[in-house]
Amino acid sequence: MPAKSRFTRLDAFTKTVEDARIRTTSGGVVTIVSLIVVLFLAWGEWADYRKIVIHPELIVDKGRGERMEIHLNITFPRIPCELLTLDVMDVSGEQQHGVMHGVNKVRLRPQSEGGADIDVKAMALHSSDETATHLDPNYCGPCYGATAPSNAAKPGCCNTCDEVREAYAQASWAFGRGEGVEQCQREHYSERLDEQRAEGCRIEGGLRVNKVVGNFHFAPGRSFSNGNMHVHDLKNYWESSVSHSFTHTIHHLRFGPQLPDNLGKKMSKNMPWTNHHGNPLDGTNQQTDDPNYNYMYFVKIVPTSYLPLGWEKTFAGFRDDHSADLGSFGQGNDGSVETHQYSVTSHKRSLAGGDDAAEGHQERLHAKGGIPGVFFSYDISPMKVINREEQPKTFAGFLAGLCAVIGGTLTVAAAVDRGLFEGATRLRKLRSKDL
Repeated sequence: MPAKSRFTRLDAFTKTVEDARIRTTSGGVVTIVSLIVVLFLAWGEWADYRKIVIHPELIVDKGRGERMEIHLNITFPRIPCELLTLDVMDVSGEQQHGVMHGVNKVRLRPQSEGGADIDVKAMALHSSDETATHLDPNYCGPCYGATAPSNAAKPGCCNTCDEVREAYAQASWAFGRGEGVEQCQREHYSERLDEQRAEGCRIEGGLRVNKVVGNFHFAPGRSFSNGNMHVHDLKNYWESSVSHSFTHTIHHLRFGPQLPDNLGKKMSKNMPWTNHHGNPLDGTNQQTDDPNYNYMYFVKIVPTSYLPLGWEKTFAGFRDDHSADLGSFGQGNDGSVETHQYSVTSHKRSLAGGDDAAEGHQERLHAKGGIPGVFFSYDISPMKVINREEQPKTFAGFLAGLCAVIGGTLTVAAAVDRGLFEGATRLRKLRSKDL
């Protein structure tokens, strides 16, 4: 028997001769409708294959010795920049040294004059405008009993008012207005302080800190450590003809790089119950007329990674490049982003103590004492969220779905066409009997 006959017996698709086929109008309609359905479902399969979804995962964060960036923009309309101090401390209560930062102090006009910007000054020691270049090169200013600061421009000397203030802070001495201090009188420190009494201040920029439990805070006066306590020189804050307070507006506060807008929209579209790129404290406004007032924000930080489609091809491990410029830290060349989400609870109290009877909570009692200011305490979660871009369907899955669409549609169409044909045939027979 020829080889042709063997395969003929295996043919599962038997054919009918052309003379045995019957073409009907209903069959043509069913064919057109089934073709439209096949095209529509095939387009849906193609769109599903091309779609990119974001798949969230939760893992234990095993990173060690990492750093993170804090980006902030906060306005204090009722305290001048000359009095405002920003301190960063870690879990041990010690100040973090060598913190890379790019924070600016922006002097603001009094609220009665509109609060417009006056000038911008970087928070850095020994900038060009602080150096006493007009003095004799051999001049060595006294520190008035204190030890010269280690970062003085001239070792062992206090040539500027700021260096004397720094020396007093290291000795845990109150400084005041600088009466009797030659350097401060020469720089008109007290006159400058009086001129700025009614001004406001905006702190903006970023800083890079150790990724451990810690806090950063804004408080009046120079800070120094006294034993195990962190204190501020509040003399100039209290002894003022103008009443200061820590009324503030948080324009922006985030930990790590900001996700691009298009990525944020994509994530909120795929996961509408989350807000990955939102910062809960943005737009927060707190008002008080009490100079003895303290605001505390308790922040819970969750490390978060975003991995775009195809990141595995270029990924070589996250490099914790401490020398990277502020703002670029945590952003990979492949589009991956290492950032942080956070939640926050807040608390405020008067340093005079008392209760919250004015707010309807007489049962809440506050302790006396403390430092006026705005404090942010942050804690790092041991868990990490990874948002990974993925294609929900492989090319093989697309082909399988396409075959299922075509086969299923044609099978249903054949059954419908068969039903219509049998129904029409029986109807004609019944009519012929009636005749």
